[in-house]
Amino acid sequence: MKGRQLLFLRDVFLYTFTAFGGPQAHIAVLLREFVEKRRYVTEEELMELNALSQIMPGPSSTQTLVGIAWKVGGLRLALITFLIWILPSAAIMCAAAISYKIFADKDKFTAILRFIQPMAVGIVAYATYTFARKFLQSKVTTMLAAGSLIATLILQNPYAFPILILLGGIVSSALETQQPENELRVKLFANVNPNKVAYFIGILLLFAALGAIINRTSPFSLPIRLFENFYRNGILIFGGGQVLVPLMYTEFVDLKHYLTNSEFLSGYALQQALPGPTFAFTSFVGGISMGNRGYGLAGQIAGSLVAIIGINLPGLILILFIVPFWNDLKRITLIKNSLSGINAVAVGFMATALIQLTKPFGPDWMAYGLLIATFLLLNFTKIKAPLIIVIGVVLGLL
Repeated sequence: MKGRQLLFLRDVFLYTFTAFGGPQAHIAVLLREFVEKRRYVTEEELMELNALSQIMPGPSSTQTLVGIAWKVGGLRLALITFLIWILPSAAIMCAAAISYKIFADKDKFTAILRFIQPMAVGIVAYATYTFARKFLQSKVTTMLAAGSLIATLILQNPYAFPILILLGGIVSSALETQQPENELRVKLFANVNPNKVAYFIGILLLFAALGAIINRTSPFSLPIRLFENFYRNGILIFGGGQVLVPLMYTEFVDLKHYLTNSEFLSGYALQQALPGPTFAFTSFVGGISMGNRGYGLAGQIAGSLVAIIGINLPGLILILFIVPFWNDLKRITLIKNSLSGINAVAVGFMATALIQLTKPFGPDWMAYGLLIATFLLLNFTKIKAPLIIVIGVVLGLL
């Protein structure tokens, strides 16, 4: 491996352990360290990769970093970069899932949870608010968001998500695209090997269908069902970790009861205090889900692996497939215009989850006060989510 690629991997390793604050903070660090300092890519290339990750489902920070690696050293470097980026935080979340039951009944741990769980909901509230401000810029997007909120509250079915996302993209694309772009589409797809396209689509659909193939009553079916659940969510999630958490809460807590509200919020609060990708939170969800079904230590580790692979695989396949064609793809406004509707629907999903997350608070006014305080700190100060979670831990220890 060339010296430049080894230097790149070293920088990725350092970035993995210092990347706090979510996608918005991640892109600022990439700009400083990977563009201005090392010049692995140009600023224009970085911004284009970031834009590409926004119009594709999957983990946006991960896709941007993997895209940079692909430009620096091709497929092998991209895959190594992905592993360096995802494994440390995923391993910590897996360990947290395994040890959760040990600490769950301890008084100090319970006191800490009383503070950090409402703070975690406050972080979700802030994410919902920022998404709404950014993406609800017209009557159409506002109506799409309200419609997805009402639909998900009424239907309470995880399969409503893909239908609503598809409808949102179709509506905004149809209303905002003013002229046909047949020549450009022909140019783009003339350069694509149809066998590769068929193979690519086949991989996505094959794994997405696995959960339906396995009998739900089979004692061996839960890991496969979990993989299908996470893989399906990986295909559906536009907007990164802020959208991931609401979707997962609705499916895994509200509908399937794989884990409790308290377990979910505890894991999310921990993830917010760690560097690395928000999608690593799925490692905790997978581990807890298997543990709650009596699968033991090996089962929890398997659940974490299934979750982290399933949630990331669609986005990884997409970024490696699409990057070579991005120069043409980014010019198709039909594709770009679908994003506003997809993001508007995502805002509705986030609002639904926020409503569901606050239900267990009941008459606990301290919880609502912590939620509001967290929201205000994030919105009006420069204090970041990791520090807020640390403050909650200290308050719980006092």
